Amino acid sequence: MHRIKPVQLKPGVTLESLPRPSIGPQAATSRMVRGRALLFWDPRNPGRKLDAIDTDQITPASDCVSESLDTLDERWKAGAFRHLMPGFRARVHRGETFLIAGDRFAIGSSREMSPAGLKGVAEEVGLELVVVCGQNMGDIFRRNALNLGLHVVQSPEAVTDAQDGDAFSFDVATRTLRNETRKKTYTPIPLTSKEEEIRESGGIFAVGRREFPLAVERIPSIDWADPDRARRMTTTEQIVWAHRVDKDAEVTPGATLRVYADLLPASDGTAPFAIHTFNQITGGQTIDPRQAAVANDHFVFTGREDDDRQTRIGYEFARTHGIEKPYYATPGDGIFHFYFPEQGLVLPAQFIPGADSHSRAYGAYGAVGIGVGSTTLGFGWATGHIYFTLAKQRRVVFAGRLQPWVSGKDIVLELLRRWGARQAQGMSVELVDRDRQLPIAYRNTIANMMAEAEAQNGVFGPDEITLGWYRAKGMTDLPYPVVRPGDDSRYELDEELRLDAVVPMIAKPFSPGNAFPADEVARERITFDKALIGSCTNGSYDDLLSAALVVRAAREQGVRKAAKDFVIFPGSGGVRQQIEHPDPRLGGESIANVFRSVGGAIRQSWCGPCFGQGPDALYKGQRAITSFNRNWQNRMGVGGEGYLANPAVVASSALLGFMGPPSELGLRWQPEVFGL
Repeated sequence: MHRIKPVQLKPGVTLESLPRPSIGPQAATSRMVRGRALLFWDPRNPGRKLDAIDTDQITPASDCVSESLDTLDERWKAGAFRHLMPGFRARVHRGETFLIAGDRFAIGSSREMSPAGLKGVAEEVGLELVVVCGQNMGDIFRRNALNLGLHVVQSPEAVTDAQDGDAFSFDVATRTLRNETRKKTYTPIPLTSKEEEIRESGGIFAVGRREFPLAVERIPSIDWADPDRARRMTTTEQIVWAHRVDKDAEVTPGATLRVYADLLPASDGTAPFAIHTFNQITGGQTIDPRQAAVANDHFVFTGREDDDRQTRIGYEFARTHGIEKPYYATPGDGIFHFYFPEQGLVLPAQFIPGADSHSRAYGAYGAVGIGVGSTTLGFGWATGHIYFTLAKQRRVVFAGRLQPWVSGKDIVLELLRRWGARQAQGMSVELVDRDRQLPIAYRNTIANMMAEAEAQNGVFGPDEITLGWYRAKGMTDLPYPVVRPGDDSRYELDEELRLDAVVPMIAKPFSPGNAFPADEVARERITFDKALIGSCTNGSYDDLLSAALVVRAAREQGVRKAAKDFVIFPGSGGVRQQIEHPDPRLGGESIANVFRSVGGAIRQSWCGPCFGQGPDALYKGQRAITSFNRNWQNRMGVGGEGYLANPAVVASSALLGFMGPPSELGLRWQPEVFGL
């Protein structure tokens, strides 16, 4: 099993030979940035600025490609707002350098291509871009922007007042924003002192170079709180407290801390920029990357040469530094949110910042999993720690009896539906399975989709279900104590979700929170082109078993073939092998054979179709029902429409030819047959 290791110097490198920059934090340059407003209006609500612009819209997946470390941002600049505002680049070049958007700007994916591309578009003509938005900017984007030196300002009042053509100015030293046309001055939502330090230092490269030598000398120390202190802390707070670099730092919401990382995983898509950051900070050949792991799961089966060149960057990095399996996952090994837990690299009470927004999935295993950008990851590879701003804490208690055909996907869709436009408000979410009903597969889905909930993270405190999952895999010597929420822990919001009120759900475009009871959707007889099961959200053996049980039961009632294209993406190569083995719950058939018996196709384990890549992506006008996690506009392919449901509902829909739950096939719920 994985444990934090001390730094490993390269041959011939000594502590004394490491570069030691003497320059400390500098005050931000006193200068004024000037430009005109570039507004994103909401086409459905005249007069309102557009809310919830996600990073898929800022940088479409097809442009998230790095073919060389020398030209990292060329594709990112070209793709900036390619579909949402095709003339964006030209408008910025004309001086419209104050990007004005509504609330929840840049939510979603951890792709640092977005702030880097936006910054690069202005810089290529000698200008500076200032992003101005309202409440609840995407937390990963915000940190990425600070790391890169992109100016970001949260000011709801400035957003409300702004009109097309308004002249703006921004004082870099004070962060004061002024609408010169309206003659109004705004004080943005403040940064924390550590965030100001990063900004004033010029970004994460400079901070990393300053901290690198001392970080190499420091031996990581994970020290747990005494019982009296722990009883007043949530699971997340206890884990962060133990992982502090600065042992006198207060662990309170809003505080920015240096926190040791147990694992720092990347994908083939996010690794190149992380590698660039690591090289900039360390010189590239002074130490082995710390806690590094790379999985090839995003751009590996597209058949495109540029994607192959991107994957090659990570391969060469791993070869250079001796990163081998299970820390380097080759194409087909799996999606890293499944593969790394399977390999014992994700363990309870760890702190894991991953360069993918769905790294929150590690909360299913009792770890604090958060999404970060590539520069934060590269900084962590260099220093062993990251900067982390603790969010406010909230709790959701799942109580009541789990209903027929309901899985983790339905629970999280119902939660997102109830939370509405505000979602989790960026908070850290304590997830409590009060009656111990939710298997790891369900918990993985819920914790994973805390990304769509816009939560900092979601964590299930380890219990007998968690420990039983590890025991079944032969992992009993866990490195950390079992950490559960303290009896006197406090929450900004405390709520209960009654599972006896949750039914199978289907989320319609273009939001996971746009969810409705599946039996109601069935009455609409919504047809589709493809039924897709898998992804990091629902690609486990148990997820696929739940779908196969529905197919087998329908087959016994005379169903012979799926009515639509039916494609399955196992979460890992290990799962792909497992589903070829006989399962007694399927009468000795394998899951794979059950799927194939009705025309289902088993694909490699990867992320492509979830974000519109590869041959199974949607084309304009196509529609799919999937077990994926996001159905935002253009997410599964430009011009396509994605619907979200649990694997059993996707399977029943594939057989029906329209979207509907297993009951539409005439199947009656039998817990001993269908329950997990």
